[in-house]
Amino acid sequence: MDMFDKINELYDKRRAIELGGGDARIDKQHEKGKLTARERIDLLLDEGTFTELNPYIEHRNSDFGMQPGSAPGEGVVTGYGKVNGRLIFLFAQDFTVYGGALGEMHAKKIAAAMDLAVKNKAPFVGLNDSGGARIQEGVLSLDGYGHVFYRNSIYSGVIPQISVIMGPCAGGAVYSPAITDFVFMVEKTSQMFITGPKVIETVTGEKISSEELGGASVHGAISGNAHFTCESEQQALEQVRALLSYLPQHNEERPPKQEHQEREDFLPDIPDIVPFDSSRPYDVRKVLEMVVDEGSFMEVQASFAKNAVIGFARVNGRSVGLVANQPKVMAGGLDINSSDKISRFIRLCDCFNIPLITFEDVTGFFPGVKQEHGGIIRHGAKILYAYSEATVPKITVITRKAYGGAYVALNSKAIGADLVFAWPNAEIAVMGPHGAANIIFAKEIRESENPEETRQAKIEEYREKFANPYVAAANGMVDDVIDPRETRIKLIQSLDMLERKTEERPPKKHGNIPL
Repeated sequence: MDMFDKINELYDKRRAIELGGGDARIDKQHEKGKLTARERIDLLLDEGTFTELNPYIEHRNSDFGMQPGSAPGEGVVTGYGKVNGRLIFLFAQDFTVYGGALGEMHAKKIAAAMDLAVKNKAPFVGLNDSGGARIQEGVLSLDGYGHVFYRNSIYSGVIPQISVIMGPCAGGAVYSPAITDFVFMVEKTSQMFITGPKVIETVTGEKISSEELGGASVHGAISGNAHFTCESEQQALEQVRALLSYLPQHNEERPPKQEHQEREDFLPDIPDIVPFDSSRPYDVRKVLEMVVDEGSFMEVQASFAKNAVIGFARVNGRSVGLVANQPKVMAGGLDINSSDKISRFIRLCDCFNIPLITFEDVTGFFPGVKQEHGGIIRHGAKILYAYSEATVPKITVITRKAYGGAYVALNSKAIGADLVFAWPNAEIAVMGPHGAANIIFAKEIRESENPEETRQAKIEEYREKFANPYVAAANGMVDDVIDPRETRIKLIQSLDMLERKTEERPPKKHGNIPL
């Protein structure tokens, strides 16, 4: 035997590992409309940039019929490569090997890749397709999950972490994605749940399918566990590539600045989108898309808590995070779910040095027994906390209504906004003119000969005197009242000015956000 025999043996071993669970199982994966782990990696990364890590690792367990070498690659492919020319680390679970179940050495491979990602200050992407813990390995599997969870938590806010759910994720397998910054799901072929339908039926008697229990549409619209839902695996991986283009590699650098097509910064059509009558709805997305660079708006959690809109965009090539009320849903009022959605997004942007722009048109926090008993106080307080804590550039544009506690919560000057702009039609007040007039002028209205006429007159009086931007501007709560058509121009100027902003917070281990 000579060196070339040894080299051939190396390639034979590598080919066996690359085949995973074998042709029959690969065919089965394809029949379900799913790609293999390696096919997914090829789609995610720039062509020819993937380098594999630890392909030869094997499990040490021989119980319950598990033979040495029976799990090629330990059911997971790990390594690094480039997305749009920038380094990322990743893992892709291989469902053709023991259903992608996580065992001791499977977890060791993932943990090693995560450690390298942090040492090299690069994002980490997990392509999840796993039946959960490898039962044959017992408590070692659970310990393996713990090592992954710990790294997800400790590396949170240091490097971006993205999870893509591409199959059934049950039990411990769902907690790692839940800790990461973003969760993508594929419609029809991916599910997440703590306990599956069979266990639920046994314990509670409830009958439900996997898709109804934890499919992409459920987590996209109802639970809010998924940030993006995609029609296919190809679309999900394209979306991951797009998302990474808005994010820095790590928490010590600024997001990448991109070349952008020149566009008209003066926006003559914007007054036509927002009705002057403050009770009429409109789609805030149209305003956002008009103000940011063309085609750059990438909405996050689009189907969840639709009364708020969040997402990334670019303004003159710069990455920004957008937070906006959506007047066409619940009049843009803030409830429990939208509070959670907004707060987590603010903290994500603050982690990774992405400036925050808030478009405000809010009547208040949503009233009702269900909201109060569900903890709207605690959830609403998260918004106040997140904005106050954030040290990135923070800009607010009040487009119409800004009432009460919701005005304070949505990045007001008092809680740390760098710049607050208001359109001339903005109503900034303790409460809406109708409610305020009924309270302040109750006696006059009651005692007048024509109560309804008096009420309308007092509503207009209150609106004229208090519900306008100039009272707030006179007191320094609004930096400038601007022509709506100049909104984009003002944002470009403001982001230029705030580019080198630095702001310190008192030293502490960490705050105690009302979770």
